[in-house]
Amino acid sequence: MPTPTWVVGSGGLLGSWVGRELHRRDVPVTTSVVPWDDPAQARAVLLDDAHRFVSTAGGGRWRVAWCAGAGVNGTTEQAFAVENAMLRDVLAGLAHAAGGSAEQGTVFHSSSAGGVYAAAPGAPHSEYSHTAPLGLYGHAKLAAESVVTEFARETGATAVIGRFANLYGPGQNLAKPQGLISHLCRGYLTGRPVSIYVSMDTLRDYLYVSDAGEMVADALARADAEPGGVTTKIFASGRSVTIGAILGACRTVFRRRPNVVLASSPLASVQGRDLRLRSRVWTDLDRRSHRPLPAGIAATLESTRRAMGRSEPPQSERPSVRSPERA
Repeated sequence: MPTPTWVVGSGGLLGSWVGRELHRRDVPVTTSVVPWDDPAQARAVLLDDAHRFVSTAGGGRWRVAWCAGAGVNGTTEQAFAVENAMLRDVLAGLAHAAGGSAEQGTVFHSSSAGGVYAAAPGAPHSEYSHTAPLGLYGHAKLAAESVVTEFARETGATAVIGRFANLYGPGQNLAKPQGLISHLCRGYLTGRPVSIYVSMDTLRDYLYVSDAGEMVADALARADAEPGGVTTKIFASGRSVTIGAILGACRTVFRRRPNVVLASSPLASVQGRDLRLRSRVWTDLDRRSHRPLPAGIAATLESTRRAMGRSEPPQSERPSVRSPERA
């Protein structure tokens, strides 16, 4: 019998694809409707749902895939503190609902490889590399990882911390100043330039979101087979490309040069130059055919076109709109 799984953040980029993949594998999936704009109300909803979810498990195994998090580079320290406090409270609620011990539980937490390795030397980075954040975003991600680690050690739960490469694909929240490929697709469709404030030779690993969803589902299954302890794993394609190469791939898909503007931003100081990644943990999960970058860009473009209700890009460019992109 597949282990029931509660996907927190099921409306976001990663969470939605994790939910789809688990459904495809006939895993019972629970989701929540969370008013994220109201932290107090969001906390109340999540605590109620946590109690209900564990109670429904009836003493059997259960899993939580925490794919939530609105913070990006530029988010305030206070906002990150609120996010991490909510994570801590919900985990405590899960343990309370389970009678104080969470030995039957597995918690998967999505973190950011780019955030935690931003200033780390010696790329490619692995799970054994020293973490070295450059900004509040990376420090907040490490703090969240510590919350999950502490929860597992105190309650006996199994924990998997996933440090993700740059995710891209259908479902990216274009209201956030991140997701370069999605913003390039929107810029193509609207004719508005996209601002880029990192060097063209900046190296990033781009992981298509459906591939990421499959890898998370595999990691959860692996945790079921090897319960106990805390495992940190990098989720990446293993292929790094420069920002210049991203623009070249977009040109191939768009059949015209992407409309970009090289800009400056204080957020550039928290961007690592070389974020090549190479996982050395649970490497069997990495042995798969990842979606090629041009195919992923084409799928992202089509999804963005449908979301915007556009059939063709405009013939003439519109005035520039400043939309700084995180690499």
